[in-house]
Amino acid sequence: MKRIVLTGGGTAGHVTPNIALIPTLQKEGYEIHYIGSYDGIERKLIEEMGIPYYGISSGKLRRYFDVKNFSDPFKVLKGYSDAKKLLKKLKPDIIFSKGGFVTVPVVIAAKRLSIPAIIHESDMTPGLANKLAIPSATKVCCNFPETMKYLPVGKSVLTGSPIRRELMEGSKEKALHFLGFNSSKPVIMIIGGSLGSVAINNAIRSNLDTLLEKFQIVHLCGEGKLDPSLESKKGYRQFEYIKKELADIFALSDVVISRAGANAICELLALRKPNILIPLSAAASRGDQILNARSFEKQSFSMVIEEEQLTTESLSAAIKEVFEHKEKYISAMGNSSQTDAIVTITNLIKENSK
Repeated sequence: MKRIVLTGGGTAGHVTPNIALIPTLQKEGYEIHYIGSYDGIERKLIEEMGIPYYGISSGKLRRYFDVKNFSDPFKVLKGYSDAKKLLKKLKPDIIFSKGGFVTVPVVIAAKRLSIPAIIHESDMTPGLANKLAIPSATKVCCNFPETMKYLPVGKSVLTGSPIRRELMEGSKEKALHFLGFNSSKPVIMIIGGSLGSVAINNAIRSNLDTLLEKFQIVHLCGEGKLDPSLESKKGYRQFEYIKKELADIFALSDVVISRAGANAICELLALRKPNILIPLSAAASRGDQILNARSFEKQSFSMVIEEEQLTTESLSAAIKEVFEHKEKYISAMGNSSQTDAIVTITNLIKENSK
């Protein structure tokens, strides 16, 4: 039996692609172990799946001044020592890393122990953790054609991001029943990210009556951002977040309005959902969502509205354009080679295992 160590943590985006790979790796006969931080979000998610989990010391390497910059390098060094001891004990045939600072010592320790490591970069340009890990990697997977120029020749592979199979198996009928919608009107789905987006929420709600003349709307507005005054609005359902029914709602949706996190947009690509992307402003991030969104726009997968240009009018015009030409977007996404990342990455893992 082949043995693989998965690693990744810090945010859900560094864990869910690993979770998506697990069922296929199990079918391929891999014994799976997971290395993450002591108390990151990844621990609960992985332990719920019954996968052996090992926590190591993890420090963040920042590009800006912070008093923790003086102590965190020691945490990283301890993480390297922890990882090396674990890998000597587990003796895996290969490592797959989804990123986050906890993965850096794991990938470097794998290199020292001659264990092949495949890493995955979700965003257009590599983040700091992956930049540190790339020299020790055997292969580097990525989501965007433009990313290849930032990666070493011979190591980079355009794969897309692993998407949970259950997202592909949604039922329109179940969604209609759950939402109380009818089948005669098209459906818009709004996803503002786990924390929600005030700008997106306001743009939708300020024009809600006009939108509801032509569409039904399911609005994932983020924690603490429900509007009680809209609970009885016919054709409009709002939720802080959705987990169990998410695949069904995706299946029902004709147009999706979303932030432009790498995993979120790769789900839209895999599901071939016509979409409008409203990336997180560069003022509130390193600008990776804007780059992600522009790449999808360039490939004709998406229409993009930057947050600074988001108004009731610009959003209404975008919805009209994307809905009326939705077959064009579906066709472009259908021609992409990145729609089955699980198969591509699993084959890479098999080819590069010891």
